[in-house]
Amino acid sequence: MKHIRIGSIFVALCMFVTIVGCSPEVGSDAWCEDMKEKPKKDWTASELKDYTKHCIIK
Repeated sequence: MKHIRIGSIFVALCMFVTIVGCSPEVGSDAWCEDMKEKPKKDWTASELKDYTKHCIIK
């Protein structure tokens, strides 16, 4: 039972690292392009602030 729990934690950690590693850095040109493609209704307040700061007002 303990081995299953440790294995599950390890798999979750690997998935997290993979997902985070694939995202472009906030404020980079790639991030700005990704945000342009993302529907505006799905943006968070933080993303809106960062987009304005890094992509519109440089």
